[in-house]
Amino acid sequence: MKKRQIAILGSTGSIGTQALQVIEEHSDLYEVYCLTANNKVELLAEQAHRFKPAAIVIANETRYDELKRLMNDMPDVKVYAGKQALDEIVEAGPIDMVLTAMVGFAGLSPTIHAVKARKAIALANKETLVVAGELIQDLATQYHVPILPVDSEHSAIFQSLVGEDHNPIEKILLTASGGPFRNMTMEQIAKVTKDDALRHPTWDMGAKITIDSATMMNKGFEVIEAKWLFGVKASQIQVLVHPQSIVHSAVQFEDGAVKAQLGVPDMRLPIQYAFSYPRRLSLSGSRLDLFAAQHLDFFEPDLKKFRCLALAFEAIQKGGNMPCIVNAANEIVNRGFLEDKCTFLQMSDIIAETMQRCTFDATPNYDTYIATDAEARRIASAMLGS
Repeated sequence: MKKRQIAILGSTGSIGTQALQVIEEHSDLYEVYCLTANNKVELLAEQAHRFKPAAIVIANETRYDELKRLMNDMPDVKVYAGKQALDEIVEAGPIDMVLTAMVGFAGLSPTIHAVKARKAIALANKETLVVAGELIQDLATQYHVPILPVDSEHSAIFQSLVGEDHNPIEKILLTASGGPFRNMTMEQIAKVTKDDALRHPTWDMGAKITIDSATMMNKGFEVIEAKWLFGVKASQIQVLVHPQSIVHSAVQFEDGAVKAQLGVPDMRLPIQYAFSYPRRLSLSGSRLDLFAAQHLDFFEPDLKKFRCLALAFEAIQKGGNMPCIVNAANEIVNRGFLEDKCTFLQMSDIIAETMQRCTFDATPNYDTYIATDAEARRIASAMLGS
């Protein structure tokens, strides 16, 4: 049987490295066609030596020479650099599936190119649907391309819908860990540091997503993503804070029945399910023990304490390019917080102000998204003082 050729955009990040573990565990079924990274040339070269892809791409062109030197002993692996190379590599004929594990707005363009090249998409870059959900879904329909969710929550919803034969969804129950500050007061949250925010209680993720989880902007983005993936209104999506991270999300149908997907916090499972759907394959690792779990808690999120989640809902209601504005501003303040340029609570203040100042467009196209992203970044950066 021919091995499925996988392209991994963002192979050096948390999702990318775990995807490589899945491919290694099922090397009889999957093969790496290409790997990409933004800056981590050493790890990218190490991965290339181990998995021997046809090509690798470093997005940061200034690191090309360094990467080329590291790959001198592997002349069969093509080495490219730059954003255009990312767009072009996903169109390669042998590729069967593209895992979009890049972080942020940068994932939008290569995802569009992959869809137009009729490659199946394993979607881990939530910003793609946050920024341009309608555009991406229209393209996926036009080119008959499946978009398989890799986020644990969206994979759980997807798994709960399998076999339901398009039965109407009454409500999506989107779970959230609540992050490290769930039980803090506003006074305590005002004093938290980036080190505090980077200590997530249940998931091991990259810095950007971990900070977004702490502000609950990550959950707001997942609400927007769910709206486009599953064709529901924002009013049909309920966020539940579930500290144990065992119920990964659930679907309530119009007869009142609720189906959920449960498991230990392990991102390899949704990655592998996207690769293998509709098959389920064996997966190494621990198994859920409900006796050990003892209890499962669910709480309503505090939208005053976690204003970023409220801003995401506001962006959905406004529509147009507003989610794009929120995403761009969030990328700026997220990096600003990690660089000690703003406090935890100032992040939501800057995002809200950017939403007010940035040019709104009710019917955006791709060019609008590019312009909006640039404008929102300028506004947020100015407020950040950078």
